[in-house]
Amino acid sequence: MPSRLHEKYTKEVAPALMKELELKNKMAVPKLHKIVINMGVGDATQNPKIMDPAVNELGQIAGQKPVVTKAKKSIAAFKVREGMAIGAMVTLRGEKMYEFLDRFISVTLPRVRDFRGVSTKSFDGRGNYTIGLKDQLIFPEIDYAKVDKQKGMNVTIVTTAQDDNQARTLLKHLGMPFRAQ
Repeated sequence: MPSRLHEKYTKEVAPALMKELELKNKMAVPKLHKIVINMGVGDATQNPKIMDPAVNELGQIAGQKPVVTKAKKSIAAFKVREGMAIGAMVTLRGEKMYEFLDRFISVTLPRVRDFRGVSTKSFDGRGNYTIGLKDQLIFPEIDYAKVDKQKGMNVTIVTTAQDDNQARTLLKHLGMPFRAQ
């Protein structure tokens, strides 16, 4: 069964984007490709036991088991050796991606303290959008009592849009609360 946001995309957003962007082919309409949630845990170099709660929390947030990312190179100044676990990431596609984005827009973002909308400047030039979050407590899945340390994360929304304007229009139609400039 398609999620609420996926149904909204197919019934309302895609036809509106075709008109607004003046596209003739419905396959050219921008859509979501994947969502990548990345959590860097730099303190894991001194204490490898910090990785377990980070992986657990990321799994609860995404609803899917994260991959532990390892250092590609040794950097002596940061006391990092090649192959050390330094973060975790999850890639969401399909229905899980739409479910996560729906929860993220309607439940999680309004829980951010002093929230006035997300920046319109976080696009990368190719139609992808990244949001940096300072702590994981804004997600309702995380139990406040079990958190020992705040961990930030990046949420990257990858679209099939040709440029930033198409991606901005797509996300605006999906309900992303952009800050008024």
